[in-house]
This record gives sequence, structure tokens and C-alpha cells, in this order.
Amino acid sequence: MELHDAIEQLKKFSNAIHALNEHEWNDFASIWQLQEAKRKTILTAVGDTERNLYFVLDGVQRAFYIGGNDKEATIVFTYPFSFSGVADSFLTQTPSKYHFETLTKSVFLKTSYQQVFQLMDRYHNFERFIRIATSYSLKGVLERQIELQCFSAEEKFRALLQRSPHVLRLIPHKYLANYLGIDATTFSKLLGTVRL
Repeated sequence: MELHDAIEQLKKFSNAIHALNEHEWNDFASIWQLQEAKRKTILTAVGDTERNLYFVLDGVQRAFYIGGNDKEATIVFTYPFSFSGVADSFLTQTPSKYHFETLTKSVFLKTSYQQVFQLMDRYHNFERFIRIATSYSLKGVLERQIELQCFSAEEKFRALLQRSPHVLRLIPHKYLANYLGIDATTFSKLLGTVRL
């Protein structure tokens, strides 16, 4: 994808969150560069501070935590067209508790913390844009927390299919099962029996 086309995708996505005026948009559009990453590339490791904000153009990524006995917990997936990276580490500039990796070959627009926060300091409306985007992310995290704590395996599976049915084609099922907090066998059974 050419940079111009990538920026147009970013504009379409951004306008759905909160419109920027022409001058703000031009400054925002100017801070991005294209980046590619191979499959299974760790972009941010535990202990690193997330210095980049990504906008996904192609591929699938995930953030995951590694607990005791090397047990993994997938926290979030990202795919076209969405912002990506370790959000809490980026926003607070503190070390990440999670790994952020590509599951497939990926193409991004990438910008830095410094560039984003310079725009936030310069434009109140851009700061509002970031606040609104962050608010939607928080809303999703809280809804997911309820699902993880209160829903049965089938209810979690149904919620995933209602919210994002396309992920069954994009993301390996072992990672989806991990994301839902259910074992792979249960996921396979649900895949064969649950219909929306």
C-alpha cells in the first residue's frame, strides 16, 4: 500500500472517532511513516516502554501477558483498520507488562509518542480526539472484563461472534480460545455447534 492510500485509510478511521479541522489533520497526517514486520515479530517486549503508536493496514497482531508456568493470556488483537500498540505503556510512558507481537506479516503506519503528544499540546481538538479514542478503548476493556468474569464459555464465544465474526478467518483458533479464557477443545466444540 502506498503512503497516500494508507493516510486516506487513517483519515477515514479517524473521522469516525472525531473530526479534525484541515490544519490539525494535515499536521497529524504528516507524522506517520510506513513500516512492515514479519510474522511473529515482537514489536514491544515486557519491560520496554511503548514509544510508538501504530495504525494497522494489513495483518493481525496481539498483546499478551505471560504468567506463572509460562501461561499466556491474550489481552487484545488488532487488525486493519485500527490503532495498535501497548496502549497503557504508550499513554503513560511506563514499562509494558505485555508483549506486543505480529501474528502474521503486518504493515503499519507508525508514529512516535513525542510526535503525538506534541500535537496534543498544540491542539486542544487533537487532545479531544485522543481522549475520545481512549474512552472507546476503555469501554471495550470494561465490557471484556465483564465477559471474562461473568459469562459462560458459550456466552463468551457468542459475544465474540456478535462483535467480530470476521476474526474466525483472521486469527488462529488457539489464540482466540486463549483470548476467551477457554481451552482449545471447548472452542472447537463451540465452533461446531454455536450458530448466530
